[in-house]
Amino acid sequence: MKKQAIVTLDMEGVLTPEIWIAVAEKTGIPELRRTTRDEPDYDKLMRGRLEILDRHGLKLSDIQSVIASLRPLSGGREFLDELRTLTQVLILSDTFEQFAAPLLKQLNFPTLLCHRLVVENDRVVNYQIRIPEQKQKTVAALKLLNYRVIAAGDSFNDTAMLGEADTGFLFHAPANVKERFPQFQAVDSYAALLNLIRQELA
Repeated sequence: MKKQAIVTLDMEGVLTPEIWIAVAEKTGIPELRRTTRDEPDYDKLMRGRLEILDRHGLKLSDIQSVIASLRPLSGGREFLDELRTLTQVLILSDTFEQFAAPLLKQLNFPTLLCHRLVVENDRVVNYQIRIPEQKQKTVAALKLLNYRVIAAGDSFNDTAMLGEADTGFLFHAPANVKERFPQFQAVDSYAALLNLIRQELA
């Protein structure tokens, strides 16, 4: 008997724009453009971001005002709506609760597992990861629940999730990620990704 399937997706770069890149463009602080596509060490990346925010006096409310102006990637909402008619979907992201809410609303409130910022008087002073390697461990837990997991992501921090999943796809991934992880089939359109997932669900 075939197992029930569940799909896990990264959020930024797959369904929504990269939040930190948008903040970099709005504030004119180029160092904030670095993402997990550039720096695989997430703690190193976040420590650097916190230092930059502090140096420039950027508050949580400043970042949230940028996020409020963002829209899902073109076709992202429709892709997710269609996918959710086929199977259960879980968004696994290294974003933060305080960042994600406006975007989740526009995506019709999918389930998101992510991290949390530590904020004091509107200042971002630290961050709390939900658990280390949360994407990979969530997929492993879903497999323990007897799910067959299909995963898609775009960055270095998604590759452990893709490897843990029964089937993993790279979506809109940059060349450096595709070159390092040729074992994952890479696609660049929602139609192609939906087609691959449909084949896996059949």
